[in-house]
Amino acid sequence: MANLEIGKSIVAAGIQTNYHDLGEGTPVLLVHGSGPGVSAYANWRLTMPALSKNFRVIAADIVGFGFTDRPENYTYSMDNWVKHIIGVMDALEIEKAHIVGNSFGGALAIAIAIRHPGRIDRMVLMGAAGTQFELTDGLDAVWGYTPSIKNMRDLLDIFAYDRSLVSDELARLRYEASIQPGFQESFSRMFPAPRQRWVAALASSDADIKGLSNETLIIHGREDQVVPLSSSLRLVELIERAQLHVFGRCGHWTQIEQADRFNRLVVEFFNEASVVPKLDVL
Repeated sequence: MANLEIGKSIVAAGIQTNYHDLGEGTPVLLVHGSGPGVSAYANWRLTMPALSKNFRVIAADIVGFGFTDRPENYTYSMDNWVKHIIGVMDALEIEKAHIVGNSFGGALAIAIAIRHPGRIDRMVLMGAAGTQFELTDGLDAVWGYTPSIKNMRDLLDIFAYDRSLVSDELARLRYEASIQPGFQESFSRMFPAPRQRWVAALASSDADIKGLSNETLIIHGREDQVVPLSSSLRLVELIERAQLHVFGRCGHWTQIEQADRFNRLVVEFFNEASVVPKLDVL
């Protein structure tokens, strides 16, 4: 049976990159989070079909994750992750795009918009890192994951508010994803203890965030145990053209736990960019 996590392949910033490319129209980049065994497809499987009805959706496995190559002795850093995503845009000849960043991917989206302001139009930040906050027990557990079905089950319980979404079968599938060749080796190199320093490494400065002019939709689950709601509250304080939507009874998996509502919010937000407001002349 075909592995749905494997899409197309392109060389981006010198790295053979696995990516998904669906739909037509204004390009939207989907940037996944940093969970063990994560891939763009696993993260965005419920988002891509909905958005691709209105936009061209590109979701790449960021270097170090999924089915993108893992160069030997590669330095996993914000500089190189930004370079890789810009490389994806260059390889696909995309000059400017909307962007959706989840968790770690939210921090990456912020950094891209700061460093390459002409390349990013509207931003959606979902459960986003990118600010300074005290390392949560949940994020410490995610970054400190060692492979076992029990440990994966424990992580899934942290991610989801709605425990009915978490089954032994899902835990087994995500555990198997996390132990594919090279996956755990690169993951364990990214965020070694002590891990507060990696929260700081992903954070952009308040001044840089405040300088963003992008229209920004910030989405967060109130019961998020991985990235605290305070991170999004700080972002909406700093970004002038920002709005914040908080889902109650929702954890770190907003795009899964509130998939239909999340997709409607994002589609409507991006569609606004193509609507030219009409002014009544008196």
